[in-house]
Amino acid sequence: MSTSSKGGYHHGDLRAALLEAAMQMLEEGEPFSLRAVARRAGVSPTAPYRHFADREALESALATEGFRELKARLTEGRALPASASELAELGVAYVHFALERPALFRLMFGQPCSDTHDERVQAASELRDLLALLLAHIFPEADAPSLATAAWGLVHGLAFLHLDGKLPATPRKDVAIRVRTAFEAILSANAPRR
Repeated sequence: MSTSSKGGYHHGDLRAALLEAAMQMLEEGEPFSLRAVARRAGVSPTAPYRHFADREALESALATEGFRELKARLTEGRALPASASELAELGVAYVHFALERPALFRLMFGQPCSDTHDERVQAASELRDLLALLLAHIFPEADAPSLATAAWGLVHGLAFLHLDGKLPATPRKDVAIRVRTAFEAILSANAPRR
């Protein structure tokens, strides 16, 4: 995809250009409609309808991209965690993602996944399944799905507590320490006794 210096769309992947324009608007806090996204992308007002039936479909596509980006952030360049401490680093990455991309994070989790948005459902499920797999690897005797729900609930709650100002979101090193210690406290309680 190429854009002009003013951000207008010239040729290439229309869907990607529309998603990029919508993501920019979302992260700038600018309310968007399909027409506004078309204007930002430099295409006709009807062009978005080739890929998105309505604003809800566009938002679902943005959320799907967010889930994929979050999963990549949690997995790329990392070895499979072998301990609760290593798994806690994924929790830190999760919260940092939320703090770096707050509008996207809120969009990802602000609406329930429905069967009408299969890609979004799949992307969210892949994140949950990844966590269950990692927990089963570290705690083979535990109920991995339940433990995954608890761990996800913990880091997700911490993400929103920081986003909503209930916990200080800076400095980043303090956020990381807070997430690590909370995560490790919960997971160490599930470690097998020796």
